Amino acid sequence: MAPSTPVSGLSLPCLVLLLLLEIPGAGGSQEFQLLEPRGTVWVSPGETLTLSCSVTGLAPPGPVKWFKGSGSGRQLVYDQTGSFPRVTRAVSGSDTDFTIRISDTRPEDAGIYRCVKFRKVSGGDKEIRSGAGTAVSVLARPSFPSVSGPPGRAEPGPSVNFTCTSGGFSPRDINVTWFKNWAKLPDPQTWVQPENGGVSYNMSSTVGVRLTPGDVRSQLTCRIQHSTSPFPLRETYYLSAALRVPPRLRVGTDPAAPIALNESVTFTCRAEGFYPKDASLTWLENGNEMDLGKSSPLAENPDGTYTLQSSLEVKATEQRSQSAFTCRVVHNSQPPVGACEMLRFSQSPAEPGKDPTSCDTGQSPFSSPALWIGLFLEKVLTAAFLLFLFLRSKQ
Repeated sequence: MAPSTPVSGLSLPCLVLLLLLEIPGAGGSQEFQLLEPRGTVWVSPGETLTLSCSVTGLAPPGPVKWFKGSGSGRQLVYDQTGSFPRVTRAVSGSDTDFTIRISDTRPEDAGIYRCVKFRKVSGGDKEIRSGAGTAVSVLARPSFPSVSGPPGRAEPGPSVNFTCTSGGFSPRDINVTWFKNWAKLPDPQTWVQPENGGVSYNMSSTVGVRLTPGDVRSQLTCRIQHSTSPFPLRETYYLSAALRVPPRLRVGTDPAAPIALNESVTFTCRAEGFYPKDASLTWLENGNEMDLGKSSPLAENPDGTYTLQSSLEVKATEQRSQSAFTCRVVHNSQPPVGACEMLRFSQSPAEPGKDPTSCDTGQSPFSSPALWIGLFLEKVLTAAFLLFLFLRSKQ
């Protein structure tokens, strides 16, 4: 038997053994690895989410499980012994492919998922390897926006707030723009909740608008732009739902004053430019309501407001000399307002103590007992103060 030939001080069998140990897979063993692609997966609600995981090499006995989150609060997503209605194995029964599928994805499914290998030990399973983690983001579209106005109607002048809301969207970034008749409005205030992150978000945006009488046909538009929507979402609010324009009253006579004794005269009242259209006109003679008057049909103006007209025909008797005829309008359940016209004769002196140029539609403020009492108390206090100053100057 030929002796072994030494090579650099080592026998040939030793060199062959060393080469076998350095070649991967030689000797029937391979290092265990758990492969989970690291990165971010984007999915829309309702779609199926696929999370990849595989093992290579000689794995020790024990299960492979999926978790969402980390630490003690992590949530078990899948293992081979549990029941998970929306989670299934991509390759059932495989010893190397542990890819799972989550069906009917929801916003709350967003988070970081990890594939974890366990080794069976006495008394349970011991974690030995964890995947790099897959970040899942659910792209949820904003709900269709809703726009609301003030709780009651507002008159032209002060600024009125309008609010646009939407919810259930993800990610958080959202852009809200307001328009009035397609002109961009400045300085809206927009809030997105929650502020510090969540699975889905809600938005509220408020803008102030100064109403004008011409806004009956105006409209507001709330436009929402979000990465999940190829086109902006819009909702329109018609300002007529929030606007109240008080009527302008005009009262006149035909023929024009002064009137001849026993002549018929027609008083005309026009309530102009009001909105909404619910309004009623009544007549008063010297403050007493009359069951008279003839109203014309309600007319709509080109700007969307309304005009209502009523006429009252009376006979200019001597007893009606200097009488005040008042047209009173009640609009949209607001306190009544009125305008009046005096009945003046062409050849009749004014009644003593009555100003023929005035239109007295109610009680004179100087006839109020409270006013006279207030004036009397004012005089008493003034006299007491002067007396106090006088006595003090004597001391």
